[in-house]
Amino acid sequence: MVKSAHNGDMDPISPLEQALHAARALVLADLVAGRVAEADVVSLVEESVAQRRWWVEQWPDGALYVAGLVAQDVQDALLERYGRWPLCPACGSGDPHALEVEPELGPDPHWVCTRAGVKVAAVGALGEAIGGTRTP
Repeated sequence: MVKSAHNGDMDPISPLEQALHAARALVLADLVAGRVAEADVVSLVEESVAQRRWWVEQWPDGALYVAGLVAQDVQDALLERYGRWPLCPACGSGDPHALEVEPELGPDPHWVCTRAGVKVAAVGALGEAIGGTRTP
């Protein structure tokens, strides 16, 4: 329950908003873990959340998938502006490569190394895989 600014009463947060807030928090946790949570990068998260809000309004059952989609959106935007992210911590040799979000459209998204065929971390828990701690 959240206090409403207009009447002081406690109003429940809609499932849509809960999903969007959770997606934002999970992706921000991964960006913080990777030490790339600069203001312009956080703006990419906000842009994705705004776009996915419309998407989930059109398809409410898609709320389960929004965290993975926001992670993919941010990853794509970072690739265009800065390069690959997040880099795979599982492969110690060879060319640096980015992790991918799997499933592409499904619940419980994970960062996966497709070269090694391993799940590295759940979206939001990348810090545990790269030697940091999970951000609450």
